Amino acid sequence: MKKRRALLGALGAVLAAPGLALAQQQQGKNVVVLSAGDSEDDEPAARAFYEEMRLRGWSEGTNIAYTRLYGKGSRTYVEGLASSAAGGGADLVVATTGSLALALMKESESLPVVFTTSVDPVSIGLVDTVARPGRNATGVYQVQGDAVAVRYRIARDLMPRAKAIGALHDRRSAEFERQKKVHHDAAAEAHFAMEAAEFTNFEAVAKILARWRRAGIHLVMTTPSFTLLARRREVIALAERNGIALIGHRIEYAEAGALASYGPEIAEAQRRAAAIADRILKGARPSAIPVERAVKAELVINQRAARQHGVGLSKALLARADRLID
Repeated sequence: MKKRRALLGALGAVLAAPGLALAQQQQGKNVVVLSAGDSEDDEPAARAFYEEMRLRGWSEGTNIAYTRLYGKGSRTYVEGLASSAAGGGADLVVATTGSLALALMKESESLPVVFTTSVDPVSIGLVDTVARPGRNATGVYQVQGDAVAVRYRIARDLMPRAKAIGALHDRRSAEFERQKKVHHDAAAEAHFAMEAAEFTNFEAVAKILARWRRAGIHLVMTTPSFTLLARRREVIALAERNGIALIGHRIEYAEAGALASYGPEIAEAQRRAAAIADRILKGARPSAIPVERAVKAELVINQRAARQHGVGLSKALLARADRLID
C-alpha cells in the first residue's frame, strides 16, 4: 500500500510541472498523450497525430501544450498515470490503446478521452455504440477481423512448409476469448495446426517461446495486448533466441525486428484521432462524436529478419508489401 501511494505521488509530480507551466498560457490547451511503451518506441507512431494537429492550427508551445506519458509496459504504472492524468487539469487525454483508454475512464467519467484501438470499442466497454458513444470517450478503431485471416495467409506464403503456428494470447486483453476463436479459425483456413498459449504475467512469455522451440514451432502470431505491444522489443529478442519468427498485427512489430506485420495503417488512425481531438478542443462533446473506423491496411516485411530466419521472399510477396525494412 505504501509503495502504491509513493508511486502515485511520484506520478502526480510528473504531471504537476507541465500543468504549472501550462497555467501561464492564458489561452492554451493542455493535452496528455498516453502511450503503452517508452518514448523511443512509441513517439514515432504518434508523429502523424502531432502533424495533423499542427495542420489544424494547434501549435505546440503557442496555443497547445502536450504532456507525453509512457506506460513502460507496466499495467500498475499505467493505472498510476491514468489516476494522475484524470486529476491533473488536462483538457483532453489521447490514449493510444484501448486498455489505456479503459484505465482513464475508470478514473474519470468527465475527462474527454480520444482513443485508438485495434479491438471493437463496444465489446470492451469504451462506448455504448459506434454511432453514439454516449460516454466521455470516442476515437478510432482499427478493424482486425479480416486482417487476421489475411495475416495467416501471409504466414503461409512466408513459410509454405510450416505445419504448425503459435499464437500468443494475453488473458488480460479485453478481447481475449474472441481473439482465441478468430485466430483458431484463421489458422485452420490457412492449413496450420494451431498451438495457442496464454499468459497473464510477461515473465511467462519466455517459457512459452522456449516450449514452442522444443516442439519445433518456428512461426508465431502476436495478438492485441497492451503488454506485448509495449514490450515488443523484448518479445522479439526472446523469439529470436528460440529461433522463432514473429508476425505482428501492428507495424511497430516489424519496425522492432519481427519478420512481418499486417494490419491497419497506424498513420491513418492517428490522423483521424487528431481530427476528433480538434473537434473536442473546440467544444464538441465526445459522447456525440461517432467512433471512426480506420480501413487502410499495410503489409510490412522486415528483410533482415527474413534472412536471419532463412525465409525466402518471393517476388510476388515483395511486390505486395507496402513497405520493406532492411
